[in-house]
Amino acid sequence: MAEYIKKATRKAAHGSDPELTERVRRLLKDVQDNGELAIRKMSTEFDNWSPEKFRLSDSEINRIIESVDRQTVTDIEFAQTQIRNFARVQLSSLKNVEVETLPGVTLGHKLIPVGSVGAYVPGGRYPMVASAHMSVLTAKVAGVKRVAACTPPINGELPVETITAMALAGADEIYILGGVQAVAALALGTEFVASVDMLVGPGNALVAEAKRQLYGRVGIDLMAGPTETLIVADDTVDGEICAVDLLGQAEHGPTSPAVLITNSRELALATIKEVERQLTILPTADIASKSWADYGQVILCSDHAEMLKVANDLAFEHVQIMTSNDDFFLENMTNYGALFLGPMTNVSYGDKVIGTNHTLPTQSAARYTGGLWVGKFIKTVTYQRITEPASSVTIGEYCSRLCAIERFWGHKEQADIRVRRYSDSGSH
Repeated sequence: MAEYIKKATRKAAHGSDPELTERVRRLLKDVQDNGELAIRKMSTEFDNWSPEKFRLSDSEINRIIESVDRQTVTDIEFAQTQIRNFARVQLSSLKNVEVETLPGVTLGHKLIPVGSVGAYVPGGRYPMVASAHMSVLTAKVAGVKRVAACTPPINGELPVETITAMALAGADEIYILGGVQAVAALALGTEFVASVDMLVGPGNALVAEAKRQLYGRVGIDLMAGPTETLIVADDTVDGEICAVDLLGQAEHGPTSPAVLITNSRELALATIKEVERQLTILPTADIASKSWADYGQVILCSDHAEMLKVANDLAFEHVQIMTSNDDFFLENMTNYGALFLGPMTNVSYGDKVIGTNHTLPTQSAARYTGGLWVGKFIKTVTYQRITEPASSVTIGEYCSRLCAIERFWGHKEQADIRVRRYSDSGSH
């Protein structure tokens, strides 16, 4: 039975805070009722930002890109090349299909990209440049014709690197707008931006709640909670690398769980000691120390099999595997957002540059969904065609009887009229 060397002092929150829910409901209603007036009021209040126009012009975007350090532009382009290449490979795995199931009965599906997407790229303490790659670029690879992207100002300034990434990723429209007001404008439409079909991208608790309430009016990628990281390691690695990988994600926010599962008591204790040491020098220790204290865990298991069971039960967003048999976990892990196999890779690579998408399921959602990818932007729609009268009659007879069981008499007549018309005798 697993032993908790370090327990979390708080449980990760699930579900919505009623006060937050009501606050967001009022903000969305204000935008619905008052459009740009409400957007401007919220932008001024929350971000001290009320420009003449929220949308950047092409000439403004070009000037911004020119102002960015050339090495930074090169680095953004390298990251986007990796993400674009993998997204294209994923896209190539998706196919239209068509099959004849009975003589003259053709069934098929077509893959149709979503028409328009709103991509939210968060700012705040951490300007999430990489989120532009993950949302805007992936949508464009999928074939989305219109991507409208929003990002907030940072301390009254334009986040030039984020804007550059959005533009290079292929955004058709770029707005300097943050928070609930941004996702509300994209989903509901206002005087300055047409509504979109789908919202994607991470954000703070207010943005996440706004997306939840807007779901149905628009599609969303997934419900995102605090970042989660899980290290599954044995004595093939040391406490230093485990501590680095735990704190590298714990710095996301004060409620971000960071957990180590191991079958080595020595590694468990060494990792705890090393975390404490690194927190004395880590520049983001004010955040990481709180998440580690409240949500950090170290779990000691008897062997790899028990480590696997505990990991699957947790169903975390990021899972870093560093063991003598990484393939055992690759073959048998079923509940995770993304796996990072071996000590030479890590979650930060996935977050920023390696090519996979960093928008991933949290709060145990990995039990039933994966993360954002090309396929999220594509609708799989079906079609049917019958060209043989005898097949229409055969299917119609079955359909008629099945409709009668359900007492759907109108449905039954849809079948019966075809049985009568396409039967050889003219009646059936």
